[in-house]
Amino acid sequence: MSELVLINVSGRDKPGLTSEITGIMARYDVRILDIGQAVIHDHLTWGILAEIPDEANAPPVIRDLLFRLHSLDLQVRFAPITEADYQQWAEGRNRACYIVTLLARDIKAQQIAKVSAVTAQHGLNIDNITRLSARPSLNTADNRIACVEFSVRGTPQDLETLRTDFLRIAGEMNVDIAFQEDTIFRRSRRLVVFDMDSTLIEAEVIDELAREAGVGEQVAEITERAMQGELDFSASFTERLSLLKGLDEGVLQSIADRLTMTEGAEDLIRSLKALGYRTAILSGGFNYFARHLQQRLGIDYVYANELEIKDGKVTGDVSGRIVDGQRKAELLVEIAEREGVSREQVIAVGDGANDLPMLSQAGLGVAFRAKPLVKESARHSISTLGLDAILYLIGFRESDTGQFFKAE
Repeated sequence: MSELVLINVSGRDKPGLTSEITGIMARYDVRILDIGQAVIHDHLTWGILAEIPDEANAPPVIRDLLFRLHSLDLQVRFAPITEADYQQWAEGRNRACYIVTLLARDIKAQQIAKVSAVTAQHGLNIDNITRLSARPSLNTADNRIACVEFSVRGTPQDLETLRTDFLRIAGEMNVDIAFQEDTIFRRSRRLVVFDMDSTLIEAEVIDELAREAGVGEQVAEITERAMQGELDFSASFTERLSLLKGLDEGVLQSIADRLTMTEGAEDLIRSLKALGYRTAILSGGFNYFARHLQQRLGIDYVYANELEIKDGKVTGDVSGRIVDGQRKAELLVEIAEREGVSREQVIAVGDGANDLPMLSQAGLGVAFRAKPLVKESARHSISTLGLDAILYLIGFRESDTGQFFKAE
């Protein structure tokens, strides 16, 4: 008869410990059923579930381990496991696995307490907790970004209620919480498509043009209502565009030169390109400014509206079909097919109601600093951090991409 033993080791980490421990077990032909370790501030917590093939060998194995681990100044605990308990536990491992990502400027105990409480309330058990971001400095309060990832397992009865609960506590604590199924696609995204205005850049370009034309307040009001989903995008776009008629072409370059990139946009694009991702701008704005960003950031695809200009003046019209919400969704599918990737491998990022169709088409749709309607409708949102936080949603550690995160 074999014997199942759970072995937990803790103490100061040193090189070669795993080799030492498993080397002793190897002498008794021990089978490893599960193994894991974590190191926090040079303190090791190491666990192994072992099957000792002959129960008569259990005392010698335990004796040899105790002797060696004591000599290494490590604490060890042994716990017998019944076959029934093991089978029940192993079957539970086949349940669905999800990833909960907590994003903030700084991680506090209250945030982890709230997140873990919600997972427990919905029947999910935490398997693993990992910090993806770099450890914060104690000498500065300027913590740019912090991220903790929870791997959870279980079968929640109501996924929508679970997401609503996470959205509620995210708003209460001024953090971002993403909840996604842990599938093969999560780490195999290949294409990222972005809205432009108020996503890659901080401004709404049509509002900037309107200010130059002396109709700023009028156009800004229409823009806000369209982004909130109160007005049809195409109709409101046509109305706003007509107010720009007669604007001098020369102002376009000055506006392009003063556009401010959104926090984290350049770091994100740099990282994505270095990691082999393809990128696209799908914008209800204008090609003139989208191409300006394409050159600056190295974006692969650009689709936006072509502002019509005659005799050096804006005509108040665009050439071709308006890039509205439906067109963005179509373009996402077209680019994915051209690149030979599935929609599950696409990330879409936007802030307005006209971005919802493309967010719904993507495997990972992210509402970025979005209007309330968009946050509630999208499956994922980022409101408190910059665009580079998206890297954590696809499971990258800062150590994985540290050479890309920071601008040179």
